[in-house]
Amino acid sequence: MTNTDEIKKEFWNALSDSPNMLVNLHNSSDHSVPMRAYLDEDAKSAIWFYTSRTNRLAPGGEAMAQFVSKGHDLFACVAGILFEEKDTSIIDKHWNNAVAAWYDEGRDDPDMLMLRFELRDAEIWTADMSIKGAFKMMFGMRMQEDESGDHANVQL
Repeated sequence: MTNTDEIKKEFWNALSDSPNMLVNLHNSSDHSVPMRAYLDEDAKSAIWFYTSRTNRLAPGGEAMAQFVSKGHDLFACVAGILFEEKDTSIIDKHWNNAVAAWYDEGRDDPDMLMLRFELRDAEIWTADMSIKGAFKMMFGMRMQEDESGDHANVQL
């Protein structure tokens, strides 16, 4: 049986280690946009992104984000809703020199927009292959599902 709490913990750790996602609005035919995720340890059901008011994600709404961990051993597809973040304490909390470099007028640039991604659910795969599974894969033998890692649908 899959331990969903452990998989969720692995997801948050992997995203913290490499906070880059591809994000797209639900009913859009546009390609996904690479975004840097800002995490808050106290808010396990939201992720924030800085962007511009002209970015295709700026209107917000239903969205989907894809994530691949740095070691390619965890994959996730996350669903939720993008909203404009208006809480200045949140905007200030994550503001840093790397973010400031994108805005001519710094923190007060009228084009600066922070989006809050309210997470609903995710499908997460881990590729923690068993020794037996790795051996079978090396020799082109048929893999069994329990030899290739875990998979879970989770509420975030």
